[in-house]
Parts: sequence; structure tokens; C-alpha cells
Amino acid sequence: MHTAMLSKTHFNGYDVINVNNGPWRVCTHHDRLGSFSTREEAMAFAASLPAYQERTALGAATKAH
Repeated sequence: MHTAMLSKTHFNGYDVINVNNGPWRVCTHHDRLGSFSTREEAMAFAASLPAYQERTALGAATKAH
């Protein structure tokens, strides 16, 4: 039986994920922003992005008024 290996780091509001020694991915909850060969490249990309905060439905509704 094969067990999947997952490495996940949360940095600057983004998830930096690696599954089964595949590419490193920088993601939000809804979008994949990039794929990289090394963890260092992925972390550098996440560090270069503006800080991410997921908007909630309640927060979006109160800002609209």
C-alpha cells in the first residue's frame, strides 16, 4: 500500500505545498498561484506576494455598505 507524503507550510497567508516529491505549489484556499522545482523558489515567490487574508461573506457585506 502506498502512503502519500504531504509537506505543507503556511507563509504570508499562502500555503506552500508539496505532495509525493512533486512540484512545490503556492496556493490560496481557492487558487493555485504557481508551481516550483524547489521549496526555496516557492517560499521566495510567496514572500514576494502581498499578505493574503481570505475575505469572509460577512466581512465583504459590511464593507459594501
